[in-house]
Amino acid sequence: MTIEYRVRAVEELFAGLDKEIAAFQSETGLGCKAGCGKCCTHAEVEASPLEFLPWAFHVFLNGKAEATLEELKLNKSAICHLYRPLTVIDQNSGRCGDYVYRGLICRLFGYGANRDKFGELRLATCKIIKEGQVENYSNAVEALKKGLYVPVFTDYYMRLNQIDFKLGNSILPINKAMKVALEEVLQYFAYRPFPNGFKDIA
Repeated sequence: MTIEYRVRAVEELFAGLDKEIAAFQSETGLGCKAGCGKCCTHAEVEASPLEFLPWAFHVFLNGKAEATLEELKLNKSAICHLYRPLTVIDQNSGRCGDYVYRGLICRLFGYGANRDKFGELRLATCKIIKEGQVENYSNAVEALKKGLYVPVFTDYYMRLNQIDFKLGNSILPINKAMKVALEEVLQYFAYRPFPNGFKDIA
């Protein structure tokens, strides 16, 4: 399966998810606090290389794959490589450096759910939303019990696995996942012609 096919399949999956999340936000009124990046600063965030394949392909097409891979190799921080804090002092305020190409975990957190041991859906969101939007959060929890649709983490990761089981089923620290995604793209094009319309840009 070509890189282009897998990238397109992941992007189509994300496009559908984004619509579902927008509908969920509209129904519940839940939303991230403007400028908040606290969830991005958690060192234990994990992801699959496949969810960052569109990002890696984008970086490759812009001729920055090898340089970015080197940055990831030298980066000793566990905080997401794409996260851009607004100031050195306040690391919790910031933004994603490549928001359009953020991973599945980044899209789902806050607006997705997990199932507990009884099979009940539990909204996976942050303390800031729970405590800062108490009424909306409580209403959302009640709406879930009454059947309000919410994207489910396991469902989306299973769908991701169907695109590429090896890259989709490997859960790694987020920076390692990005590194593997870049390596996948670089290895793929090492002995293949570049995509139509592009010259040797790696």
